[in-house]
Amino acid sequence: MKKSSSAKLRFADRLVEWHARSGRHDLPWQNTRDPYLIWISEIMLQQTQVKTVIPYFARFIASFPTVGSLAQADENEVLAHWSGLGYYARGRNLLKAARIIATEHGGTFPRAFDAICALPGVGRSTASAISAFAFDEKRAILDGNVKRVLSRCFGIEGYPGEKKVEVRLWALAEELLPDSSDRIKAYTQAQMDLGATVCLRSRPLCAGCPCSRVCVANREKRIDEFPGRKPRRKIPSRTTAMLILISHSEVLLERRPPSGIWGGLWCFPEFGVDEDSVAKARALYGVRGASGPHLTPIKHGFTHFNLKINPHIVQARRRDPRAAQPGQIWIGVDDALKAAIPAPVRRLLQNLAPLLQKINVD
Repeated sequence: MKKSSSAKLRFADRLVEWHARSGRHDLPWQNTRDPYLIWISEIMLQQTQVKTVIPYFARFIASFPTVGSLAQADENEVLAHWSGLGYYARGRNLLKAARIIATEHGGTFPRAFDAICALPGVGRSTASAISAFAFDEKRAILDGNVKRVLSRCFGIEGYPGEKKVEVRLWALAEELLPDSSDRIKAYTQAQMDLGATVCLRSRPLCAGCPCSRVCVANREKRIDEFPGRKPRRKIPSRTTAMLILISHSEVLLERRPPSGIWGGLWCFPEFGVDEDSVAKARALYGVRGASGPHLTPIKHGFTHFNLKINPHIVQARRRDPRAAQPGQIWIGVDDALKAAIPAPVRRLLQNLAPLLQKINVD
């Protein structure tokens, strides 16, 4: 495909020039060619903002400074470092990929593009970003920010999640690559920065955009129309109950199955909303007790549904230590908050902490 318009011809030049004076240059994963550090940052940045990622990245790298140290880590330890970052499959996939690198690539992060793409949790765009930043390879990226920039600048109609629109965007992204590989790092970062700091989803800062004069959406006053909206569908709601067993200022957590929602994380036991929490505590966990004080229900949104969690506190008068099963643990609230737990469980523990002073347990 030939670069037919002046907008396309100068797109890379405009972005590289803009990035030199207005882009981000001091992020903790920049100014390195270490593919391990770049890989960790790119996975964390999937569907997560930079300001959220920065402290998680620092803690993660401090604990797992090399791919070898990550490969030898326990999954629970890795997920504890991921707790609160969301999309926990990313953390599990990092561990799986590190072990693949250790066993199949001699502990060295692979350079071949197909080998990078084959790692769990790494798609085409992420692999391209790693290749560009670590190895100066001319590879196009197409994350959410870049889709928005290209859709607006070149007037790409339709929802980017639709296959035909995505194919068109990929072709455009490939066409716009700079001719020289020595500019690929700056160009790749410029695309990310432009979408994250200027070409915002709402209220974009068009006056500061290097492409504002040639941008179709800006020129035609159709910024809100690009990119095309996802077809609306009603997001279903679900309700569950969580059993908060309290004994001697400890709570019972159990580890979720490795796959599915919150896979591998520690949670309060779930049970049916119409079931008796006291009876459930006795039957399944060997806990004899009584209902405790009320804890306000919380809501949590997932991509495909909204979840309402009704917490039920049961104060233990007596617990049978023989009833404990593998994958269950009695743990203090402070220690539980440091464990690999999902965001809703963290919120419940934080809400529970003030109540513990008022709860009289034998």
